[in-house]
Amino acid sequence: MEIIHTHCAGLDVHKKTVVAKLIAPAAAGGLYQELQTFGTMTADLLTLSDWLQTHGVTHVAMESTGEYWKPVFNILEANFEVLLVNAQHIKAVPGRKTDVKDAAWIAELLRHGLLKASFVPPVGQRELRELTRYRSTFIKERATLVNRVQKVLESANLKLASVATDIMGVSGRAILQALVEGVATPEEMAELAKGRLREKRDQLAQALEGRVKAHHRFVLTELLCQIDGLDESLERFDAQIEAYCRPFEEVVVLLDTIPGVARRTAEIIVAEIGTDMSRFPSAAHLASWAGVAPGNNESAGKRRSGKTPKGNHALGVALNQAANAASHTKHTYLAAQYRRLAARRGKKRALVALEHAILVMAYHMIKRREPYHELGSDYFDKRRPEATAQRLVKRLEKLGFQVSLQQMPAVIGT
Repeated sequence: MEIIHTHCAGLDVHKKTVVAKLIAPAAAGGLYQELQTFGTMTADLLTLSDWLQTHGVTHVAMESTGEYWKPVFNILEANFEVLLVNAQHIKAVPGRKTDVKDAAWIAELLRHGLLKASFVPPVGQRELRELTRYRSTFIKERATLVNRVQKVLESANLKLASVATDIMGVSGRAILQALVEGVATPEEMAELAKGRLREKRDQLAQALEGRVKAHHRFVLTELLCQIDGLDESLERFDAQIEAYCRPFEEVVVLLDTIPGVARRTAEIIVAEIGTDMSRFPSAAHLASWAGVAPGNNESAGKRRSGKTPKGNHALGVALNQAANAASHTKHTYLAAQYRRLAARRGKKRALVALEHAILVMAYHMIKRREPYHELGSDYFDKRRPEATAQRLVKRLEKLGFQVSLQQMPAVIGT
């Protein structure tokens, strides 16, 4: 088998140790092979880097094991061509399951060019990606706390959520503060409502008739304090992410023009896929990498389940939220596409199709540096007007009407 990389090494990375297998040409002919185990402290990893450089290693490969690969990658990326590979691609051969055999097998595969590197973004994008992912985690924690507030209210026979859509809005927060203080009557708390909620003051007064005890007030106080702390943290995250997005600001602004894609979602898309689309041969390749394209499963001429493959989880969540928002917009192409597919394929499949469409749009907008161009909600009708007319005529005929169509003359000047 042809040798692609003459000086290479395979690493089997763990939490506390890194087993390294080095393969290089020997001075007297043949191969020089050496195996060593290093720690994962920064000083140990620097020693590993020096050892590899001493033997003229140019390429290093390791598995993407949880978070443990990141410290090793951070130290080695400056001096070597580091390949981060999917563990599933390496474990295809049975009978190789010790640290020593893993490292030797990785080195052997790398030597013959049989490993495909996973995508590791540049440093700036990695930092932005880490910030956006932690922000998403904080948002989930806040949603969990709001649900706990709702549980406490139900325990105290308070039906605030049955009247107010957002119990953590301006009105809801004022009412919760009054509940914690425990000095206001239900009617007085209902008067704290703002905006359109004031029209429901009578319902609010009924919903706030409950059995609030001291332990309910204590739990609500602690939950609201945690929510306030998370709100402050999220504001700081937004400011920090905005600063890290300055090199990508043009792309973020472009993506923000897509219906359903707000700035936060645009920041996540940029953090996950970057702004260099040259690494994706096509929009279809990007959709497959992200896990929003149909999977391939065909055997003996029979096509089996086309379930979408596993992809980038953080990107998938952001696209799902954007698709949900886009499906509720008015007079847009994406909303029309959702309604068209949901009627035939169901709502879940229609949302996945919308995720795919948004990602394809993002790919071309980033590649061409062009803003979103709205096709309109009547795009599918105008694309094939004869077919649309025939379909509507058939529906009328089924209802017992006799229909004849006449083409309207074109209006000059329109």
